[in-house]
Amino acid sequence: MHAQPTPAAPGPADATAHWHWPLLLKGSAVLHLGAGAALLAAPQQWPWALGAIAANHALVTATGLWPRSTWLGDNLRRLPEAAAARGEVALTIDDGPNPDVTPAVLDLLDAAGARATFFCIAAQAERHAALCREIVRRGHGVENHSHRHAHNFSLLGPRALRREVGRAQDALSQITGQRPRFFRAPAGLRNPFLAPQLHRLGLCLVSWTRRGFDTVRGDPADVLARLTHRLRAGDILLLHDAHMAHTAGGRPVVLEVLPALLRRFELDGLRPVTLVEAMRPGLLPSR
Repeated sequence: MHAQPTPAAPGPADATAHWHWPLLLKGSAVLHLGAGAALLAAPQQWPWALGAIAANHALVTATGLWPRSTWLGDNLRRLPEAAAARGEVALTIDDGPNPDVTPAVLDLLDAAGARATFFCIAAQAERHAALCREIVRRGHGVENHSHRHAHNFSLLGPRALRREVGRAQDALSQITGQRPRFFRAPAGLRNPFLAPQLHRLGLCLVSWTRRGFDTVRGDPADVLARLTHRLRAGDILLLHDAHMAHTAGGRPVVLEVLPALLRRFELDGLRPVTLVEAMRPGLLPSR
């Protein structure tokens, strides 16, 4: 696949406004119509028509398995230029809240004067509502990471996606008193049905600039190196406070990586802020 340009930061999104189909999906619709017309005109050409449709479906599926792709709709992969000019980065932490790890993460962030965005699984937040509220009380963001973090998330249809994301949206809003503005798909995987559902819910899809693969790599030095390679202002970084790997000594890798990462931010003159702060009101999806 060809490299894609970084899209402009999403502008205000009116949930009642028309959702604009991305070019890939428009092309897919045209291809299906063309294949149907070709079959009507020349039924003996069905192998070619079927092959074209199969190739198109393979491309769309592969695009959904590419977390940083913008071919299925808007996808925030870096902070806007204004945030980069201010020296801001976004540290995002997925899959919590986790009572065994999240409190220690919060203490490390407090000690460094850093702010982060926690993409929370709503079912986890419901089980640990006080901890979820504590994240907000300490000045961090809580955003939508689906309700169940189901392994089949990218296989769900439009109604199921809206139920899953909408249920999480309602639960997190009730727990924290703040309606999430951003969504991250489980493992970053999605399908063509997700973008219009996020649009209807007033949510902005977020992936990342760089990640440490801390769910599978237990070497803190390796995770840190992946996060800091060519680190620059405007980056969105991904770590996990649940479902994470552990070091050889049994310690959650995020707790080993985070102090060094926060020191690197300080040395490089970077300021970790929440996504809401980085995007500022004029660039946020509307409620």
